[in-house]
Amino acid sequence: MSEFRPTLETKRKFSLNWGYLGAIASGRSAIDLGALALRNLHDAREFVREYGYDLDQPAARDIIRNGHREAVDFIIGTFLQPGQENLIPREVLEPGDPVQLLVYASHQAQQHSEQRMWSCAILKVMHAIFYIDNNLELRHFNTIRDQVFATLDEVIHEDDEGQFFLSNGELCLPLHHHERKRNKGRNSILLKLLQKAAYLAQDIYDHLGVRLVFGTRFECLLALETLQRAHILSITNIEPNRTRNTLLDLEAAKEIFVKYRCMLERSHEYPAELLQKMDAELLAVAKRQTRADNPHSGADFSSIQVTVRKMIHLQAGQGYPETAGQDYDVGFFFDYELQLMDKESHQRSMTGPSSHDAYKRRQVETARLRVLGRDLSDWIAAHSSPVSDQMPEPLAALSSAA
Repeated sequence: MSEFRPTLETKRKFSLNWGYLGAIASGRSAIDLGALALRNLHDAREFVREYGYDLDQPAARDIIRNGHREAVDFIIGTFLQPGQENLIPREVLEPGDPVQLLVYASHQAQQHSEQRMWSCAILKVMHAIFYIDNNLELRHFNTIRDQVFATLDEVIHEDDEGQFFLSNGELCLPLHHHERKRNKGRNSILLKLLQKAAYLAQDIYDHLGVRLVFGTRFECLLALETLQRAHILSITNIEPNRTRNTLLDLEAAKEIFVKYRCMLERSHEYPAELLQKMDAELLAVAKRQTRADNPHSGADFSSIQVTVRKMIHLQAGQGYPETAGQDYDVGFFFDYELQLMDKESHQRSMTGPSSHDAYKRRQVETARLRVLGRDLSDWIAAHSSPVSDQMPEPLAALSSAA
């Protein structure tokens, strides 16, 4: 049996990696590190093994190569102007072994600065790609989508003339517009992961989403009540930290609702004009509802946004690997986003600073700065030929993607 004795003797220079230790102790994201701290290719391979890939397996090497290619394509198509891809060093763009990028990303000497900066950028995107590819929920996405939308189909109905309504069997609210985000595109997931302070695929709450647009803000309030009575929304199945209300001053809405409640109850026909009158009074006295947590949202974007936690059931044998052989369904929670808006707010969101395109462009700029870093961004600008101010086609497509 070997003996151990306390010692601080070391064959290397005695030092501490303050950047690494600070990131670990303070919970700093890997995407915000300026460099790694690996000494050689052996260290890099050990890093990959602990990360989760066995390099003795050909499939693992293929996964890493494919991740590298996708990361390069994403950076070129999303963050670079035409022609700037030629600035990427050849050994980083087409390495004989992508694991070598980990060593390049650890070089601090000035002669390796371009190598290091580009390697760091590509590795950050590869990290996000591996998070997506190893997310078990996304592997069952079709089942998740079917079960989420089946629940909503119980309360969203269409009449013979193509008009949609939200109804729980009592209240019946006409929908001005409704849309379902059936999935979040892969590039959109990557973009969102890269602009988040801590990127995890399971922390993206709008893989699936539903937007319901009503004529007035008070109908949005009534819709919440309808969804609650249908048990689609309850205090136990929402993510309270993800609830955002930039649409309604609830205190002011309560006063106006109490004032007009008797008139609403006596209405034999649908009281559209009365609801519009109530909305006008609300807008005259309501306090502005702000949203300080999302820097990419336009200042005028107004909605009630709720993240709903739904139990998803997988049939026996369809579940997670550790449940193989069990004879009962496997259940897990999945979060999807439900958004309520009035017609005016929805129209305002179609153009200008509150539009989805503008939101995406702000996301792209945040992600670009986090992936490339200030030093590489400045270096690219200094070494680029004058180009058009227009964004590359892949970025334009991404900006308009759902």
